[in-house]
Amino acid sequence: MQSLNKIAFFICIISTFLLVSCDGNRVFDEYASAGKTWEKDTALTFKFQQPDSTSNYNLFVNVRNTNEYEFQNLFLIVNMNFPNGNVVSDTLEYEMAKSNGEWLGKGFMATKESKLWYKEDVRFPYEGTYEIAIQQAMRKINEPDGIQSLKGISEVGFRIEKK
Repeated sequence: MQSLNKIAFFICIISTFLLVSCDGNRVFDEYASAGKTWEKDTALTFKFQQPDSTSNYNLFVNVRNTNEYEFQNLFLIVNMNFPNGNVVSDTLEYEMAKSNGEWLGKGFMATKESKLWYKEDVRFPYEGTYEIAIQQAMRKINEPDGIQSLKGISEVGFRIEKK
């Protein structure tokens, strides 16, 4: 019986790998570790070369959180640095849990993954290297300086998909 469980587990792992690797819409998909705590002044950066400039893309911020994350929402500052020197800065708020505390992300274990919309229908007009920098911008009520060390966010990712 124990060997049957091992076989079922192995089949599940292989199936998951095949499903993930057959992602035809993915243009760029990368994660960076936030460490044990995500420091307020630490930007997680992602660099990529200009994809097809005639196509439109959807952009996502992916977040992996654990039960150590204490909040229902997440505030992020995302800077998109263009090869020509232009910078687009956005302050974003995402809902991470329902009001009853149930996580909105997907996952079987203690880590949940959320695929969060960043921008829709984007073109990359300039040739060269683009950079996305993502910082946490969490604050507690009546504490204007923000949370210096944010617990419970294990990894942050950036993803580009063909539209």
